[in-house]
Amino acid sequence: MVGDTEASLGFYRDRLGLEVVGESENYGTEQEHLNNVFGAHLRFTTLHAHSGPGIEFLEYLAPRDGRPMPPDERANDLMHWQTRLTANDAAQLAASAGGGPLVSSGLVSLPERRLGFSRGFLVRDPDGHVMEITEP
Repeated sequence: MVGDTEASLGFYRDRLGLEVVGESENYGTEQEHLNNVFGAHLRFTTLHAHSGPGIEFLEYLAPRDGRPMPPDERANDLMHWQTRLTANDAAQLAASAGGGPLVSSGLVSLPERRLGFSRGFLVRDPDGHVMEITEP
C-alpha cells in the first residue's frame, strides 16, 4: 500500500530507476469483498526493472482512513517486512540513500557473500516500507 502514488514514484521510478508499465483503478462490490473494505476504490501502478518481478502500488483513493507505518518501526519488530531489489551499483544508490532515510548504518560490504550478495543497505520509501538494495 502507498499513501501517495506520486511520492512513491519519486522514490521507485526517479531514484531507483524502475519503469511504470501499467496503471488502473478498481472499485465496486468485487474489490470491496476482495479487500474486505466497504467503499474500496484503489489506484494500481505497476513498475518493473530490466529483469525480475515487478512492484505494484495500491493506493486507496477511498476510504483514506488507513493507518500509516509506525514511525518507530524497527528491523526486529514482528511487523517488519523488507523487499530486496538488486542493483548494478548499490554504492551509487547508497550515496544518496536511495532518496529515503537509511535503516542500516550505510553501505555494508560482505566479502564472502554469505547472504547472497556482495554489498547492500536498507532504506525506507516514502511510506516507511523497507527496501533492501543489494549488489550481486
